Amino acid sequence: MPLKSTRWHILGAGSLGTLWATRLVRAGMPVRLILRNAARLAAYNAKGGLTLSEQGQRQTFDIPAQTFDVQEPIQRLLVACKAYDAEHAVASVASRLTSGAEILLLQNGLGSQDAVAALVPQARCIFVSSTEGAFRDEDFSVVFAGQGFNWLGDPHHEEPPQWLNELTGAGIAHQWTSAILDRLWRKLALNCAINPLTVLHGCRNGELQAHAEEVRALCDELVQALQSCGQPQAAIGLHEEVMRVIEATAANYSSMYQDVAQGRRTEISYLLGHVCKAAALSGYDVPLMTRLRARLIDHLIGKGLPSN
Repeated sequence: MPLKSTRWHILGAGSLGTLWATRLVRAGMPVRLILRNAARLAAYNAKGGLTLSEQGQRQTFDIPAQTFDVQEPIQRLLVACKAYDAEHAVASVASRLTSGAEILLLQNGLGSQDAVAALVPQARCIFVSSTEGAFRDEDFSVVFAGQGFNWLGDPHHEEPPQWLNELTGAGIAHQWTSAILDRLWRKLALNCAINPLTVLHGCRNGELQAHAEEVRALCDELVQALQSCGQPQAAIGLHEEVMRVIEATAANYSSMYQDVAQGRRTEISYLLGHVCKAAALSGYDVPLMTRLRARLIDHLIGKGLPSN
């Protein structure tokens, strides 16, 4: 580890933000949490820190926290909030970014990354695609549920940053890739083939095996859409991987299912919405995805949830 590590500012104390923050600080990295308001900061201070549960062991880390309006400069920022909050959250700290600041974007789907990059052209935006499994068992506490992997990349600059060894030291499995957009499109397609159906059928992932023909038809359309959008790598073997994921995570509820069940806004605009928009721009018709999106919107409205 270098003698003096750059401070990590982590925006978003959800499951992945907490998972990154606790592992980094456990490895001796300087970390600051950024919380959205004084009430959240007070709740965090009352809790006494962030708790990580890993392999049955619980450990609490008293990580310093602050609100958006603290004027401490930010050189390295991990944005771990939901896709629909990312642009507004980064705008709230944009004045604090140093020249040449680096922003790691850990959002689901596509669309929010480009919006953030356009907002802060002075910063280097690094896209992250994660398969790590984590969930909050209580406020400011996360359970590391499944060892996954993190792909990092910058579509505009292929040279990896010097500090990747800090992730190794923190036990954060990762690899730098020049094909990060392939990874993000692939994950987007997987999410589009699984998550909306679990919501509409009210089921765990594994129960989609009873809807195999519907899954296959969606995958076939997604393959064509990916190819028309210039993402042929993300289309290879999609149906087979979707079925593997359904089987491997059979007992799990998808993230979108959990959002709806807990009355939270979904990331529909950055998943189905992005695919439908990108396909339209490329001149390819996606009737199944369009109908699926309409069904999901009706379902969300029926539950009194936002449909965007």
